[in-house]
Amino acid sequence: MVIRSLLNSSRPVAFAAAMLSAVAPALAQQPIPPAQTDEGSAQKRGRITPFNGAALPEDGERKPAAAGPEKPKPSDGSAPSKGVNVIDRMGAELPDLPEEKPFTGKIDEAYGAFQRGYYLTAMDLALPRAQLGDPAAQTLVAGIFEQGLGVARDAKAAAFWYGQAATNGDPAAMFKYALILMEGRHVKRDRKKADELMKKAADLGNASAQFNYGQTLVADMPGERGLKAAMPYYEKSAEQGIADAQYALSQIYVNVDGVEDDKRARAREWLLRAARAGYDTAQLDIAIWLIEGIAGDRNLEEGFAWMKRAAESGNVVAQNRLSHLYVNAIGTRPDPVEAAKWYVLSRRAGLKDDALEDFYLGLNETQQKSALAAANKYRSS
Repeated sequence: MVIRSLLNSSRPVAFAAAMLSAVAPALAQQPIPPAQTDEGSAQKRGRITPFNGAALPEDGERKPAAAGPEKPKPSDGSAPSKGVNVIDRMGAELPDLPEEKPFTGKIDEAYGAFQRGYYLTAMDLALPRAQLGDPAAQTLVAGIFEQGLGVARDAKAAAFWYGQAATNGDPAAMFKYALILMEGRHVKRDRKKADELMKKAADLGNASAQFNYGQTLVADMPGERGLKAAMPYYEKSAEQGIADAQYALSQIYVNVDGVEDDKRARAREWLLRAARAGYDTAQLDIAIWLIEGIAGDRNLEEGFAWMKRAAESGNVVAQNRLSHLYVNAIGTRPDPVEAAKWYVLSRRAGLKDDALEDFYLGLNETQQKSALAAANKYRSS
């Protein structure tokens, strides 16, 4: 069993990117007198611009453009845009792109085939190398067997190859095989060896192993002693983007005595990073921190936004708290129907709240029906 986070939740890490595009300037237009039309026909419209080969003199007659006109500058508005960006329009030349460094490493054709989805090809290329003791190939073969990609799923074969790769020093395989040893799946259960492999993988930089070894220390040494021992491993894992570790750090930095002031000041930063990664428990907590002013200034509107996001992701506690925010107009305007909707959703999930029940019973029949309809519609969607 994978060791869970402080609140028994684990989420894969995810990343987002942003794109900025420059808008080309609008082309200049010159109006011309409307053409005469027959009675009852639609009036035709047209335009002459400096870009269609014709020029419009002051007397209104159309004359051919002079031969050999001076080539217009792209930035003076007399030529159509060809997708130039802001720097071009400012009259500055674009800087040269940095020279691409040639790849001098060894190409892993088996892993390349795996990344492209050619799993049988990847297996054909990796298996001979695995049989010769290549730890990276052994880990790849194990992963293909574990997930059943292009081959029949075979957990026993996966365990064997993870064990071989772990013995040969692959950190990812050490982490996987440590989990297998903990559960005793297709191998003899060995907690001591599992802990040794987990620590070794963590020390070699595997982010998942770092978090899980921190969890092991917390389990073996309950209280602040275990949390302080686990903190360096959480920090390394958090820096590599593991949301569970980021959340764990935020809680340790705020709640454990003896933490340095500069680290304690980063508690909200780590909680925000976990929340942005989609960790709903972190979203719930950052909402509470912002509303109550924990580890930083209060921001009711932002706290409400995070509470709503956590509620919409299915966090039952957040749904309950969001109802209270609507009732008390905290970070938002009062909305009895929305408040009742979120209360109904959390109540259906088993979370009882006497105060919200009294609020719900105090609504008129129309409001209750609207709230029930909204809850049913939200649940079905």
